[in-house]
Amino acid sequence: MLEKTNSQADIAELMAAIGRRAKAAARPLAIAGTDQKNAALKAMADAISAHRQDILDANAIDLEAARQSRMAASFIDRLTLDDSRIDGIVEGIAAIAALPDPVGDVIAAWDRPNGLRIERVRTPLGVIGVIYESRPNVTADAGALCLKAGNAVILRGGSDSFHSSRAIHACLVEGLERAGLPADAIQMIPVSDRAAVGLLLTGLDGAVDVIVPRGGKSLVARVQSDARVPVFAHLEGLCHIYVDKSADAAMARAIVVNAKMRRTGICGAAETLLLDSAMDRGLAAAILADLAAAGCEIHGDNEVMELAPAASPASDDDWRTEYLDAIIAARFVDGIDGAIAHIAEWSSNHTEAVIAEDPAVVERFFREVDSAILLHNASTQFADGGEFGMGAEIGIATGKMHARGPVGVEQLTSFKYRVRGTGQIRP
Repeated sequence: MLEKTNSQADIAELMAAIGRRAKAAARPLAIAGTDQKNAALKAMADAISAHRQDILDANAIDLEAARQSRMAASFIDRLTLDDSRIDGIVEGIAAIAALPDPVGDVIAAWDRPNGLRIERVRTPLGVIGVIYESRPNVTADAGALCLKAGNAVILRGGSDSFHSSRAIHACLVEGLERAGLPADAIQMIPVSDRAAVGLLLTGLDGAVDVIVPRGGKSLVARVQSDARVPVFAHLEGLCHIYVDKSADAAMARAIVVNAKMRRTGICGAAETLLLDSAMDRGLAAAILADLAAAGCEIHGDNEVMELAPAASPASDDDWRTEYLDAIIAARFVDGIDGAIAHIAEWSSNHTEAVIAEDPAVVERFFREVDSAILLHNASTQFADGGEFGMGAEIGIATGKMHARGPVGVEQLTSFKYRVRGTGQIRP
């Protein structure tokens, strides 16, 4: 069960203590060597594998509560752990351990005419607060990524995944202790009271340097509205996929179905399909039929409804909706101009894909569409830090300051300047 507190004062003191411990742990973590951090990550992965059954038992408790609450199938899918997904967690931690250590990396270096040598060097951010909902794997991803980048982290998972996340968190702490790193480097808030989130968003008296929310629109909106420290986040994943008249037919059919239906509840799932008005109508009909056969509900414009009789009419609400379900909005557009215009009006600047063989179309798409992730002839479901070779991600950022796209170890660092002289003074 979740720990209870007696009053708002108790919660305030609890959170203040968590902040103090995280800030204290961040100092030795920032100077920890690569070998020590990697040893902790390996020990974490080993502990998760060794305690696999404990994690599955904890997850079963969360899943039963979710079913009793009649939560949506897409929500339960995000919450569910099985042997394969635990293997994925273990592999993700191992992949993070294999990444180059970003701390101390010289990003740039140059010499001044007066002989000064200037270097821009990566440093940890400090203490990161991560607020997430139903995905218990985020506990491991966030803890491992923050550790690799030399940061302490305060985790606040959703009450729906509390037992699963707590079981995983215990393995992370075990790994830290085996490697001789402070257990407080990865802490989990033990109460479900929303006041704890509010206090975390204030920065806990300067202890927290960055907040990363990972969850639904209401959660992210609250974080972005109330946070008093910088936030790395995306509000929605309104991802588009545009099929140009030059697209390879077989490729287009396979990619569209995968982009929408592989996993409908993730932020990289395609929510809007844009079809070139000049494309072959047989191909367009086949794409829509493929989606319908895969169990996807289609909301379309008049031309789409002519090709897909089961489709229902689309409204402006469909173009602004992140379904996170087996539903897609579809319309015909006037070529690449129409696709770019639609995306500019409706996109959340998360992920967009173009399926085309015409290099001029691809170049315009890459140059003119202003989203964090752009793909050519590939599924939007690749919008994932693990698929980018980052080992895992702590989330996707759609802002334009500091981090953008998958937030991996490099994005969890800042930098400082080192200036080396030989006695120079300024005239």
